[in-house]
Amino acid sequence: MAKYSKNDIIRIVDEEDIEFIRLQFTDIFGTLKNVAITASQLEKALDNKCMFDGSSIEGFVRIEESDMYLHPDLDTFMIFPWRPQQGKVARIICDVYMADGTPFEGDPRYILKKQIEKAKQMGYIFNVGPECEFFLFHLDENGQPTTISHERAGYFDLGPNDLGENARRDMVLTLEDMDFEIEASHHEVAPAQHEIDFKYEEALHTADNIMTFKLAIKTIAKRHGLFASFMPKPKHGVSGSGMHINMSLSKDGVNIFDNEEDELGLSEEAYYFIGGIMKHMKGMTVITNPIVNSYKRFVPGYEAPIYITWSATNRSPLIRIPAARGEGRRVELRNPDPSANPYLVLALCLAAGIDGIKNKIQPDTELRENVFELTEQDKKRLGIESLPADLHEAVECLKSDDFIREILGEHIYDKYIEAKEAEWNDYRAAVTQWEIDEYLYKF
Repeated sequence: MAKYSKNDIIRIVDEEDIEFIRLQFTDIFGTLKNVAITASQLEKALDNKCMFDGSSIEGFVRIEESDMYLHPDLDTFMIFPWRPQQGKVARIICDVYMADGTPFEGDPRYILKKQIEKAKQMGYIFNVGPECEFFLFHLDENGQPTTISHERAGYFDLGPNDLGENARRDMVLTLEDMDFEIEASHHEVAPAQHEIDFKYEEALHTADNIMTFKLAIKTIAKRHGLFASFMPKPKHGVSGSGMHINMSLSKDGVNIFDNEEDELGLSEEAYYFIGGIMKHMKGMTVITNPIVNSYKRFVPGYEAPIYITWSATNRSPLIRIPAARGEGRRVELRNPDPSANPYLVLALCLAAGIDGIKNKIQPDTELRENVFELTEQDKKRLGIESLPADLHEAVECLKSDDFIREILGEHIYDKYIEAKEAEWNDYRAAVTQWEIDEYLYKF
């Protein structure tokens, strides 16, 4: 049942003195965009008549086919609690359509919706709970972000050591005002690193929530004179930020991953789901870890997964099975980071998992040892493969997986690879401070 009708939204905008409505959408790289309208234009927007220039959005369309339309998803209507109480600001998340009335193949939200519909036809509902980590850094005298923090707190520390405690508390309260159900918040392993976890939801709602979460975190951080960074590895020598994805499938209201008769509590479908993700993981990695910096996080000693393994007994593998049973039974994918586009990440996770179920793909044997303590001979004997080592290798892995290409669609596949190859070439051509420090005086 729909949460809002058009008349509901028109009435709320009038009653709440809302002056601006932000029509939000996401580009293929996971950057949130919006077209702001005044209340006087609301009815036109709700009739799907709000047009914008798609050629100006990176990865969208060429200038000769630039007219695109925003179709608001009425159930995503939300008033921003941090804006003025008079002349309020609200938002609605939109789907992107072409001028001929067809969905735009380059809209990441559409890619996820297609996979959700396929799963629904099999009787499945895909539920996801993310764990989003981020850093809180100081701003310089010009208001620009730095990587400086005066705090030295660690995992689960509290104030006064945790200097970000007040900002994090304000973030949690703001998110709750926005109808998030916050399950936990705490200081993470690295100084100035934090995590706020919100309750699992159906996948489309979760992807929308991740985009809203990042906007809210950055907004509240700025109010505290701080900069919130979702960069995967902003500082050398400390842990990077992940965005672990906890997943389950339900059918007829029951979590089908749970099986109390199994040693690990997993059903056949859960094992096949894991097998599907492991099969396609290399091809997925450029989407789950989309920037050059993502691969700086995959360094031994900082808990980020490097090897394509799974386990219910330790935290070193790519896929972990948390201890929760019954309705809480889930599969946790640990390599995604918060620079990723959540719509594409969840679309690929669901598609790969369903591929595993359809084709009964059994995962390799559970790895019960700490994979980082195995010798190279042990890993070779066990057939353990690594994630791509850098962005270039990840792009090549995507090129080798026709299944992932089909899920993304030709538009996103072509634009994404073109952009990531350009990013890699720019990175290779850059002269870094490390090179200056290491070589300038020698040669």
